[in-house]
Amino acid sequence: MRLGGRRRSSNVEDRRRMAGKPAAAAGGIGILVLALVVWALGGNPMQVLQQAQPPAQRAAPGGGAELTEKDIAAGQFAETILASTEDVWGRLFEQNNLNYRPARMVLFRGTTSSGCGHASSATGPFYCPADQTVYLDTSFFDQMADQLGAPGDFAQAYVIAHEVGHHVQNLLGRTDWMDSQRGQVSKTEYNRLSVRLELQADYYAGVWAHHEQARFGSLEPGDVREGLTAASAIGDDRLQRQATGRVVPDSFTHGTSEQRLRWFYAGFESGDLGGADTFEMPYERL
Repeated sequence: MRLGGRRRSSNVEDRRRMAGKPAAAAGGIGILVLALVVWALGGNPMQVLQQAQPPAQRAAPGGGAELTEKDIAAGQFAETILASTEDVWGRLFEQNNLNYRPARMVLFRGTTSSGCGHASSATGPFYCPADQTVYLDTSFFDQMADQLGAPGDFAQAYVIAHEVGHHVQNLLGRTDWMDSQRGQVSKTEYNRLSVRLELQADYYAGVWAHHEQARFGSLEPGDVREGLTAASAIGDDRLQRQATGRVVPDSFTHGTSEQRLRWFYAGFESGDLGGADTFEMPYERL
């Protein structure tokens, strides 16, 4: 991506100099439970098991964790992409007579606290609607490249844009509606609603990419392919097959690789906030 000279968001808190401690459950039965939670959320539980004994962090002067040049660059990149989402969604909301309140972002390393409880790098990036904040351990970018086969700056931008897509859903009332359905429908049906929610966030990530390119012309040859590869890499079917050797569709919470790829690209092609609603069409057609 061509991002030289672009502004960086001021809505970012960098906690990576605070040496995160391992989660209390990072051993024995606790880590197995955490792995199952990650699997239920569509993540790869093997990554949790592999990280049960995280490496010690080097201490910087003053007791904080040291940031490498790579860490600093990753943080600046995240700040730039968040600023882009602010510009894109602010304009789109204004065009639809809506008010966009920018999401916040917390960069952390290892573990941190959030408005939704304990946050761990093992669970991957996530959006917390309680404090309207995206939580990101930038080491996830390395995991994307090394473990998921999804390298590249645009693949990283897709991840941030997807989480900001959840913020858009929160501002539009979809998150509250999802909460109202919890306990009112079966576990299988709620999983299907979660798939719809995730695919809509993928669509919104594509909408962001459409307007990022139209406004700033930042995409380079191969960037869209990077985004499509990233969307495909984190499909429920692919992650479950990697982790367990089998696929359980009723447990899907994020959608298949093909679905995630297709909805991201649909948003990228249309750029329309209301162009597709994953909650309206029959589940089998998603």
